[in-house]
Amino acid sequence: MREQLERNENLDISNEKLKVFQKHFPNCITKDGALDFKKLEAELAEEVDIVKEGYSLNWLGKSYAKVIANLETETVVSPDLDHNLLEVNKDSQNVYIKGDNLDVLKHLVNAYAGKIKTIYIDPPYNTGSDDFVYQDNFIFTPEKLAELANVEIEEAQRILDFTERKSSSHSAWLTFMYPRLFIARELLSDDGAIFISIDDNELTNLKLLCDEIFGEENSKGNIVRATGQTTGQDSGGLGSSFDFVLVYTKTLDVDLSGIPLTEHDLKRFANEDERGNYAYDQMRKTGSNDRRGDRPNMYYPVIDPDGNEVYPIAPAGYESCWRFEKKSYERLLKEDYILWKKTKRDDKEIWWPYVKYYLEGRTKRPSPLWDDLDGNKKATRDLRALFDGKKIFDHSKPIEFIRRILQISESQNSIVLDFFSGSSTTAHAVMQQNAEDNEGRKYILAQISEPTTENSEAYQSGYKYITEIGIDRIKRAAKKIKEETNADIDYGFKIFETKPITEQVSENDLNKMLTFKGSIVSDDTFLNEFGKDTVLTTWMLEDGHPLNINLEEIDLGNYTAYKVDNTIYLLDGNFTIDEHLKTLIEKIEKEEQFIINKLVLFGYSFATQTIASLNDNMKHLRNGRKSADIHVEVRY
Repeated sequence: MREQLERNENLDISNEKLKVFQKHFPNCITKDGALDFKKLEAELAEEVDIVKEGYSLNWLGKSYAKVIANLETETVVSPDLDHNLLEVNKDSQNVYIKGDNLDVLKHLVNAYAGKIKTIYIDPPYNTGSDDFVYQDNFIFTPEKLAELANVEIEEAQRILDFTERKSSSHSAWLTFMYPRLFIARELLSDDGAIFISIDDNELTNLKLLCDEIFGEENSKGNIVRATGQTTGQDSGGLGSSFDFVLVYTKTLDVDLSGIPLTEHDLKRFANEDERGNYAYDQMRKTGSNDRRGDRPNMYYPVIDPDGNEVYPIAPAGYESCWRFEKKSYERLLKEDYILWKKTKRDDKEIWWPYVKYYLEGRTKRPSPLWDDLDGNKKATRDLRALFDGKKIFDHSKPIEFIRRILQISESQNSIVLDFFSGSSTTAHAVMQQNAEDNEGRKYILAQISEPTTENSEAYQSGYKYITEIGIDRIKRAAKKIKEETNADIDYGFKIFETKPITEQVSENDLNKMLTFKGSIVSDDTFLNEFGKDTVLTTWMLEDGHPLNINLEEIDLGNYTAYKVDNTIYLLDGNFTIDEHLKTLIEKIEKEEQFIINKLVLFGYSFATQTIASLNDNMKHLRNGRKSADIHVEVRY
């Protein structure tokens, strides 16, 4: 925990960026460790276009936002054991985290980088009010911020002034969004996509920000969603009946999937043969690029049922082309996908070829205009019905809207993340979609513990925080879906909470922790103040283990160690060399399946001599048994 605080004190953003070049372009690094731009330009010149000028989005606070994105979180992650150990939750793959989502994202990135298939977020819209609940807890002097952000002290002071003011300016909103989206990109899998709801107040700025973070080439479009109601009618301008969803992918070669066909679409598939229902389109290419000169290899004769040659001649008389080349035609003909029908041409009946399209497995390309879904009023009614008629949350998104996002992102059996989870619509939608298509999507939700207002129906109903609403909604939705579908899906979820390191120990003990240099006796004071389960959860994430993994308790006599994969965690200070270390070594040497490569110690608990003995014995063990290459790591 001390190490997290110390890393922030010594943060060097430029050095972190330099490591990327050292990894991929070592020949462009000088012997002094500097980046040689001329060499880098020469290295890239043959393969990429290099421009000297470009368009970028700048605002007051951008340098500050980059600092915040690279700082370590100064929080720990604490599990809700009473909830997590319930039968419905103990093996669940779903996760709900209470806390500022910036801290949550920083904890998640070690274990989930490159593993999230779908991210949906509905961030706070910039309405112009100065009551923003997301306020970072980092405290800088102008001098320190100037050093970290590489700006002048005067600019650092201006940045600190507007962040402390809780401003609702465009700059403040962008400063808030940048680090969260920056880390979100790291979490996305290579075939992943992020969907961001927004209104028109920040649409333009968000588009430019996402172009910078995700890459303009990875923009998949802007969904316009009908909200079902018109607001702003007293504004003097146009009212608003829509909000928007910007869609970006992690990499260029990601295609969004189709959506289920509507009843209107299904009417086209009224034809049926032994394979099933089908629709058909004429084999001749229509629309743009339909002339022989456009696709000369797709101009060839085919034989009709009467044995005559048929060429792709357009009704206007010009030579056109088929939809595919002759080799594909022959395959489709052999597989009975070609349908011949009589049609009128120049007052004569002729045979004309068509291609069958079967219904099974078919979807359609989603339109950017989503005006066919129920709007926000339906979402409000559904939520009221779930909470016995009480209005406990404003501005919830419709379940079917989130389900459509899950469908087009092809998130089956993958992880869905929502780090502005509000009333937990995303969790509800994931369970509903899993129940319908029998898939195994998992969700991770994050929500800051924002208080409800005292005069609200939510507060009067006993919900003092938004997180309480979100958690209860998941339980109620799970119960409803199970009763209605009896689907065999994961209805449980585990709860965690981020807590500031500085609030976990007393001020006096915090000073001792920060200046700790070892002890001659074991002492579990710090372990007891943080809590064993909190230390384990925080470290497991740091070591790349997901939150839904279950720890294995290892009995070393009257001492319990904790094992995850090939790592052993030793927390309690009453670990003895004569008994507990001896038992551990015997397990390593005699049990073939008991393979470990790292021992992690909670350094505050262990006597200095015990740590030294552990190090010596593990070195000896490495010499004695090659496969037991065990590293001892002491953390503070």
